[in-house]
Amino acid sequence: MRRPWPAIAFALAAPAIAGGGYDAVDPFIGTGGEGHTFPGAVAPFGMVQLSPDTDTACVIRACYAHAAGYRYDDPTIQGFSHTHFSGAGHSDLGDFLVMPVSGVTVPLEPGDPARPGSGYRSRFSHADEVAKPGYYAVTLADARVRAEMTAGSRVGVHRYTFGAGTPAHLVLDLRSALYNYPGKILWSSLRLRPDGLLTGIRETRGWAPGRKLWFAMRFSAPLTGHRFVSTERDVPYKGFQGPGRGSDALAELQGRALVAQLDFGVLAAPLEVKVALSSVDEAGAVANLAGEPGDFDAIHAQAKAAWEQALAPLDIAAPAPMRTNLYTALYHALIAPSVAGDADGRYRGPDDQVHQADGFTFRSTFSLWDTFRAEHPLLTLVAPREANRDIVRSLIASQQASPFGILPVWQFQGRETWTMIGYHAVPVIADAYLKGVTGFDAKAALDAMVASARYAPYGGLGEYMARGYVPIDKEPEAASKTVEYAYDDWTIARMARAMGRADIAAEFDKRAGYWRNSFDPKTGFVRARLSSGAFRTPFDPTAINYGSDYTEGNAWQYSWFVPQDQAALFKAMGGDKAAVAKLDAMFDYDNSKIDYSHAEDIAGLIGQYIHGNEPSHHVAYLYDHAGAPWRTQARLTQIVGSQYKPTPDGLAGNDDLGQMSAWLVFTALGFYPVTPGSLEYAIGRPFVEKATLALPNGKSFRVIAEGLGDAHPYVGAVTLNGRPLPRSYITHAEIMAGGELRFVMQSAPNKKWATRMSERPFSQSVRR
Repeated sequence: MRRPWPAIAFALAAPAIAGGGYDAVDPFIGTGGEGHTFPGAVAPFGMVQLSPDTDTACVIRACYAHAAGYRYDDPTIQGFSHTHFSGAGHSDLGDFLVMPVSGVTVPLEPGDPARPGSGYRSRFSHADEVAKPGYYAVTLADARVRAEMTAGSRVGVHRYTFGAGTPAHLVLDLRSALYNYPGKILWSSLRLRPDGLLTGIRETRGWAPGRKLWFAMRFSAPLTGHRFVSTERDVPYKGFQGPGRGSDALAELQGRALVAQLDFGVLAAPLEVKVALSSVDEAGAVANLAGEPGDFDAIHAQAKAAWEQALAPLDIAAPAPMRTNLYTALYHALIAPSVAGDADGRYRGPDDQVHQADGFTFRSTFSLWDTFRAEHPLLTLVAPREANRDIVRSLIASQQASPFGILPVWQFQGRETWTMIGYHAVPVIADAYLKGVTGFDAKAALDAMVASARYAPYGGLGEYMARGYVPIDKEPEAASKTVEYAYDDWTIARMARAMGRADIAAEFDKRAGYWRNSFDPKTGFVRARLSSGAFRTPFDPTAINYGSDYTEGNAWQYSWFVPQDQAALFKAMGGDKAAVAKLDAMFDYDNSKIDYSHAEDIAGLIGQYIHGNEPSHHVAYLYDHAGAPWRTQARLTQIVGSQYKPTPDGLAGNDDLGQMSAWLVFTALGFYPVTPGSLEYAIGRPFVEKATLALPNGKSFRVIAEGLGDAHPYVGAVTLNGRPLPRSYITHAEIMAGGELRFVMQSAPNKKWATRMSERPFSQSVRR
């Protein structure tokens, strides 16, 4: 079990700092510990994530630690690849690794991290690293090269400064990949054109089987030599293969294990390498390269300006450690969903066919089991309207191109991985629609949502529709699936009702109550049931085993997942007092005799509350629903102080494409979307003295915390636009109208505020 970190916020006594957010971002946060973030260059929602990989040759546990390619405590860099996930718990990508090499001898193998000089990898020092949004730099000690990276929407640009008088080379290794293993590379090719443009493709059978990616690469200096090599085990080691008949290439090579040596001689100026990607074809990569003109400095200036604009919607006044945490969290929340379509609108869909986006930019990298909770609700407040429109249209387009006719589950570069559970594109679409996001076909969206929820072969849905629950003897992780399906169904009902589709609303309102079929009143927990109707035994509410009754969690975490009707859940538990006591028991649980070392994603424990994984993320706010908001405030103080800090190991768990970060942004502002689709946010307590949200509609919403400090962790009173706010929630409409939410903080809990049922956040059984 991880020991709690010392409290950071609690530099709240320090002077508050205001100003732009760009310089407050620290991309190294989360690159150590369990965060799985990367420090490299990426534009807001950019297709290219150009970042160092410290190790790709890994076994299972080491692979998990290197899910983002880079790990802060590693001593060497293997190279710089162009695609990375930010904070994922599983991985892939690491496409088209480039590494500079100086001198006469050019090794074509990465070498052993424990034996410096055994290959092209190089030692480095953190003292020589710089990371800012859209920029990364490091000095490679063994290569004697200063390496810099920047990125645009569909391009990445390298700049390498070699030592004076030293021959300059690059190694381009198409064999390297994250979560690599023998046979992962199905096919690859290299093609050098007479004008010096280098293109290629790689097809892999990794997390998303049959994924294809093309690149186009141009150099600022002419090549003086090159060598293309295949190192396939089942064919002789071979070098350059001449161009095929009818080819205009100077050189080309195809195979499953390709590496290139690119020679530039002694250079008088730094070498720039500009790379564009496409999941469509080689022509798409070439066009994407041409579509973002400019050298390294120009692309870097554009990236910096884009990030300054992207971070501008949130203006924070807080002590420096908290500002760094929050602006870095916002930065991480704006990396995905990433652009996955070419500049001409073409993209590759889940059917592996090329499609044309008409009037929107196709986006992918949807970690929906994680991000429906807070990441996507945050984007409706801080991202441009067209970004949210593009997300919804991309989800609909993916469903229409799906061979199974369902919305994405966990998708990247247009390809489905079938990872995690639920059909959580549904609440993303419903929440956006109900919040007034426009520019998409609402009927097509609802049709896609309903089709996904009725697709019987998926995840026990047939059994769920027939029985009202998913039976554990028919489908693994049945307890989790039942309650998650029920919530998703509720969001379908909400959107259908708003569109006047009473028939659909009635069907899915009924299904939204199926959570009751997995709740065991004798134990007070959500449990897995057998086809016979009996609850499965033996039962241990603390047990966490993959593929068992629950998804990356146990009964303690999943028994709180009824966000659509917490009041009904609390009634089933025995009432508000019983629910508060059970919440306290969860946070205060003694784990000293429990070993969770076998479970990768179980981190950031506070009793049985696990902040390092998503099922717990709404739980601290549930005291609000039980009429005890001061307990929410106390738990948030505990969580923020122990789970976040402005250091490389500053995230308690995987950032999961921005979800851990979005939780912190919302929580610091003083409210959180416990139930996306309800158009309400539960009020917690703020962790900033002042903050202003510049909203997509042009209005601004201010949060002010009077008397905020370590000695004043409780909310004494709340006003909205100068009037007392007696309830522990605020509506989306109130935020979008602009205005001011003011907290008066105090040392002792206010046990009279927001205790009545009418003053609590949304529950379906209390009000629709």
